[in-house]
Amino acid sequence: MRSIPFASSDLMTRHRTRRLLGAGALFIAGATLALSASAESVTSKDKSFMTKAAEAGNAEIAASKVALEKSSNPAVKDFAQKMIDQHGTVGDELKQLASSKDVTLPTEPSMAQRAKIAILEKLSGNTFDKRYASMIGVSAHEDAVKLFQKSSTSADDPDVKNFAAKTLPGLKDHLKMGRDLKSKVDAAKK
Repeated sequence: MRSIPFASSDLMTRHRTRRLLGAGALFIAGATLALSASAESVTSKDKSFMTKAAEAGNAEIAASKVALEKSSNPAVKDFAQKMIDQHGTVGDELKQLASSKDVTLPTEPSMAQRAKIAILEKLSGNTFDKRYASMIGVSAHEDAVKLFQKSSTSADDPDVKNFAAKTLPGLKDHLKMGRDLKSKVDAAKK
């Protein structure tokens, strides 16, 4: 028998190379799946909460900026500035949380919220103050309290749950302040 040492050595090298390439491809695919799994660790329910929370905060800030421009009532202006400052701080915390969970948040209010703000922009005087106090001071904060209350007990991700629970008392304070503001502007002369 005649053997061909170079041919079998070459064949073995190619076979080993294929196996190494196949193992490398499996390793890369596994690493990619592992990264994808960690990026998707937040459930759609928790992503939805973060999105709605960002939109609500964006709406309150945008409407409050309008209030600073349009209102001449010191109580309205004071409330509006607090909303801008405090919702800005909470918004920054939410952005950090979302970033750590690989969630991209909206940077403006929802379409429905923008429509409400557009209505506010067309009003003036006591009519503006009453509508702002009702829409932003009370209604928007009632919605936010419900949203955060639910997520503070039912969010799947512990960080999301903690964020909602930590933020909830401040939103309840805002709601109380909003109701007080509404009482003041409703009692004001027309």
